[in-house]
Amino acid sequence: MSWLSAHRDAFVLGEDALAEHGSVNSTWKPLGELTQVCVSIRRHTEPGGPLHETACDLLAFAWQQVRNGDLFAELQRLEPFATYPLEIYAAFASAGLRHPGYERATATVASTRSWQVTEQQPNRRLGVLNSERRSGIPQHGEVSQALRHTWLSGLPEPWTFERDAGYTLTHVIFHLSDWGLAPQGVPPRIADYLRQWLPPWLDTCLEHERWDLSCELLAVAGILPGPPDRAMLRESWTKLARAQDTAGAVPEEGAGREGRPVARDFSGCYHSTLMTAYAAVLTARHLDESTGSTGNPGAAREPHASGHAARPGRAGRGRTR
Repeated sequence: MSWLSAHRDAFVLGEDALAEHGSVNSTWKPLGELTQVCVSIRRHTEPGGPLHETACDLLAFAWQQVRNGDLFAELQRLEPFATYPLEIYAAFASAGLRHPGYERATATVASTRSWQVTEQQPNRRLGVLNSERRSGIPQHGEVSQALRHTWLSGLPEPWTFERDAGYTLTHVIFHLSDWGLAPQGVPPRIADYLRQWLPPWLDTCLEHERWDLSCELLAVAGILPGPPDRAMLRESWTKLARAQDTAGAVPEEGAGREGRPVARDFSGCYHSTLMTAYAAVLTARHLDESTGSTGNPGAAREPHASGHAARPGRAGRGRTR
């Protein structure tokens, strides 16, 4: 979080944020991700602590960047049927930072037939539904129906896991659990499936130094209800710690077996560093909660035998091994 705070200028919205052909991925997306992580960290840490205070400071900075919500209203006027403004705004709204004018305008658009039949990936539709709920806008569909069409809901063969599937499943869990606030939102059959197969998937990602996806999987592990797999967490965080530099940044990917060049600039580090902080807070909360129920914080649960026996497809590749 110190690294993110020191690099806040890189999150600043420039004049291209409202440009007709501006790059959303380099303007709105980073700021939205910063906002969501800060909201989550603020909720899962005690007031007065340095981590909590840094999250509050960065959240206030992000709200200033969108001019207290005015930029959302302008963006909605320019792109009335785009969903990404609402997905970003929802993080602010969940923290009590709201813009009534934007919400009224978006509620009008969200009531149209066009909005309701917009073609989206199922996990993205889950995100829009959760964003509507967080923003006080009537949901245009059923969460259960959107979930039914996701890769994860099908409980796929574990060896079909690869990079895109990994990022899809993590966001399905983020949306179902409201970013970790409501773990009970994850259906038991999916939680059971993930408890069995998350360890080998995570092991594969760490082995190939896919740090960003590893952090997202660790965040999922911190959300799942039930006792944490302490042995898995200890091993995973030990490996991940080696990827972090002295300033606190974590690159998206390491050199791996292929000897890839490691990108340590802002674009190559900001998301994985955000996800590291997010996963760490969820992990700490999960461990604290389990300690209160077990009374033995040092006890380590053995990894699931059948889970570690399988070797899923290589994360980041379209083929399996």
